[in-house]
Amino acid sequence: MATLVLLHGWQSSKERWQRVKEEIKKGGIKVIVPDLPGFKKETELKRPWGLDDYVEWVKRSFFINEDQFFLLGHSFGGRIAIKFAIKYPEKLSGLILVSAAGIKPKRNPLVSIFVPIFKKLSFLPGYRFFRKIFYRFVLKKTDYVNLKGVMKETFKKVINEDLTPLLSKIKVPTLIIWGEKDKITPLSDAFLMKKEIKNSKLEILKDIGHAPHLKDPKSLSQKILDFIEQNTKSY
Repeated sequence: MATLVLLHGWQSSKERWQRVKEEIKKGGIKVIVPDLPGFKKETELKRPWGLDDYVEWVKRSFFINEDQFFLLGHSFGGRIAIKFAIKYPEKLSGLILVSAAGIKPKRNPLVSIFVPIFKKLSFLPGYRFFRKIFYRFVLKKTDYVNLKGVMKETFKKVINEDLTPLLSKIKVPTLIIWGEKDKITPLSDAFLMKKEIKNSKLEILKDIGHAPHLKDPKSLSQKILDFIEQNTKSY
């Protein structure tokens, strides 16, 4: 029986992937969806983590007993999956990237102009409210603005690592699945990943945004099942 380990996105949880898990299990696949550390009270981090910390956590986790498995990463989970595939290719039967993060966008010029100004105005009434509006609708950084302490530092460590130069080092069979209308990780990222990862296939989901697991779990699950079937060894 093939095994699929599924890594969710930033500030997400295993519960949001329940419908996909159920659909894939119907295909005779063992599905493991852990809660990534840092996003629930019971998994709080004691110090800031980087991508390598998450990769090693997956590597040593008790829930993976198989010699090989398929690894799926969505959004932030895609960052982890990419680095895992490079560091431990012998552990993987295949890699699945769903709207994966990891490609560092060009710096928004508004950041260097307005962020220092915002900091100087922090004493004004309503500062927090307008800061949230600015980050959400101008900079489009909704994850960062509400973070504090360890998770804020973790977020900065993670997003400052550009995985683009590493993509060509991925050698395992790779399926790239992307929402046509994804505004968080743009479709251009999918085409770049397809170009750089040699043994890869790109599937674009029509009229879908950044959360295909919530919008159309059946279609997403079928593409995953087809890929696993194509790359499962017959004994």
